[in-house]
Amino acid sequence: MSDATATPAVPNRIFSGIQPSGGLTLGNYLGALRRFAQKQDEGIESIYCIVDMHAITVWQDPAKLRHATRELTAAYIASGIDPEKSVLFNQSQVSAHAELGWIFNCVARLGWMNRMTQFKDKTAGKNAEASSLGLYAYPALMAADILAYKATHVPVGDDQKQHVELTRDIAAKFNHDFGVNFFPMPEPVIEGAATRVMSLRDGTKKMSKSDPSDASRINLTDDADTIAKKLRKAVTDPEPLPETAEGLASRAEARNLVNIYAALTNSSVEAVLGEFAGQGFGTFKPKLAELAVSVLSPISTEMTRLMQDTGEIDRILSRGAERAEAIARPILDDVYDIIGMVRRKA
Repeated sequence: MSDATATPAVPNRIFSGIQPSGGLTLGNYLGALRRFAQKQDEGIESIYCIVDMHAITVWQDPAKLRHATRELTAAYIASGIDPEKSVLFNQSQVSAHAELGWIFNCVARLGWMNRMTQFKDKTAGKNAEASSLGLYAYPALMAADILAYKATHVPVGDDQKQHVELTRDIAAKFNHDFGVNFFPMPEPVIEGAATRVMSLRDGTKKMSKSDPSDASRINLTDDADTIAKKLRKAVTDPEPLPETAEGLASRAEARNLVNIYAALTNSSVEAVLGEFAGQGFGTFKPKLAELAVSVLSPISTEMTRLMQDTGEIDRILSRGAERAEAIARPILDDVYDIIGMVRRKA
C-alpha cells in the first residue's frame, strides 16, 4: 500500500466554518464562536473558516459580502480565536475546497442529496427549480471543507449534524471505491446548554438575523444598552422558575432564557434553576441582562476596533490561507493520485 492509500495518524483536528452572511447574533457566539475558542485553548489543532463559497449559493451583493467576510473575521478574533494558534482564513483563498468539492460531487449520490433536509427547508414555499445548483449540492462542498484537512471533529449546530453524517458517507464511499483507507470518519461535536439559541420573541423559533423584528435577537454589534433592553423585554410567562429542568418542558421562552444564562456562565440548567427557582422573571431578566452585557459588550467593542483596520484583517486571512493551503494541498495531491489523474510535475 502506498503512502497515499493509508490515513496518517492525525491527532484530533477540528474544522468548522461559518457563512459570512452578515448579522452575527448571540446564537452564533454561544453556538459556535465561543466553543471554537474553547477548543483552541484545549490545545487541539483547530482550523476555522469563513465559508464565503457557501455564501454565494444565493446571490450576494459583492460589497456586502466583502464587509461580512471581514466582520466575521473580526468576530472570530474578538471571541477569542488567536490567528497564531488556530488557522483562520476564508474558503475562497484555498482552491483545494473547490477542487475536492467537484470530486465529491462525483462520489456523492443524488439520493443522498435528496435526503438533505436543509435544502428542503430553504426552498419551502418557493420554486425549488429556480434555486442554484450550488444550494442543492453544497453538502458535497461542506464535505470537502472538512476532508481537505482530514479533520476528525466538526463543531456544528444540531441542524448541521446531517451534513457531517453525509461527509462520513462520502469518505466511506471514496475509501471503498478506490480500495484505500485514506479519509477519516469525522465526528460531529454538539455540546453545551445553548447549542440552539431561540428567538427572544418566540421561543419556538431559532434566533435569526432574518427575523423582521430586531428585538428577537441579540446582535454581536449591539451596544450594552441595547443588549440589556432586549433581554428585559424578552417574552416570558407569568410563572416563577421551576426547581427542575422538567418544569421548563412546556415553557419555550423560559427554557430559552435559562439556557442562555447557563451557556453564558458555563454552567448547567440545573445549576441556574438551583439559584433562581421560585423567582419570577422580574428578578431573573435583569440578572441575565447584566450577565450578557458583561460577556458581549467587550466583544462588540473589539469588533469595532478591528474593523477600523480592514487591511490588517485581510493580512490575517492571507496568512491563514497560506497555512491552510500547506495542509490541504498534499492531501489533495494524494487524492488525485488515488483516482488516477495525470498531474503536472512541479
